[in-house]
Amino acid sequence: MNTVHTVAQLRAALARARQENKRIGLVPTMGNLHAGHIALVEMARQRTDYVVVSIFVNPLQFGPNEDLDSYPRTLTEDQHKLLDAGADLVFAPSVSDMYPEGMDGHTQVSVPVVSEGLCGGSRPGHFNGVATVVSKLLNMVQPDIAVFGEKDFQQLAVIRKMAHDLCLPVQIMGAPIVRAADGLALSSRNGYLDDAQRQIAPQLYQTLQQLEQQLQAGRQDLPALIEEARARLEQVGFTPDYLDLRDAQTLQPASAETREIAILAAAFLGRTRLIDNLLCKLPS
Repeated sequence: MNTVHTVAQLRAALARARQENKRIGLVPTMGNLHAGHIALVEMARQRTDYVVVSIFVNPLQFGPNEDLDSYPRTLTEDQHKLLDAGADLVFAPSVSDMYPEGMDGHTQVSVPVVSEGLCGGSRPGHFNGVATVVSKLLNMVQPDIAVFGEKDFQQLAVIRKMAHDLCLPVQIMGAPIVRAADGLALSSRNGYLDDAQRQIAPQLYQTLQQLEQQLQAGRQDLPALIEEARARLEQVGFTPDYLDLRDAQTLQPASAETREIAILAAAFLGRTRLIDNLLCKLPS
């Protein structure tokens, strides 16, 4: 496995792979890798001949007072994990490599509709930063497929729409959420939780499961279901950012007629923001 830091080095390595007619996969990450990231690499490994993993903490997607400066940067540990997972190339650029003329005047990619509300509502500009850096990575690597985790459900929808609307020749694939034994979705930010908060954290997923059970049982009073779930989260110590029921295909608000509902939540435990989701398919 090779690690490169500049676009020129990246393209040189990819040119050799293409000369050998290798099918290329890309897994974009911000590093501090866990088993969920490794599952993305394994999915790419199964479907391609040459797997590129990018590691870049993208300042353009962080807002004021967010955790850009404290976000864990663990390149050496990440390299060991990626070697074991069978990655072929690590692309770990600096901010100056990605934004050589700075970020203030940099062209940004904006994806309307699906980026609005939910995480887009509470983190203004976040998805512009995500769409911009992902479009740059897709152009730099020009992969056949790119793999993203389904935990970031809205992000995946944004990237799929961007790739479709811009006619990018890449297949965007989603990988299922990887969870700890107690149900907590794996996240690099879980390391911010103290021991007491870590005991509470699985109740976010449990609340989504309770919502799914109630929907499956035939409850159709969606606003009341949402308020009850928010109250449960508050009762056990969360500060909900949002909890909503959306059409899984369009991300528009769900109605009694929606057959596939995405149950989406973000909530704070102390200063740690956790997100999770669960798809609920209802009978026709």
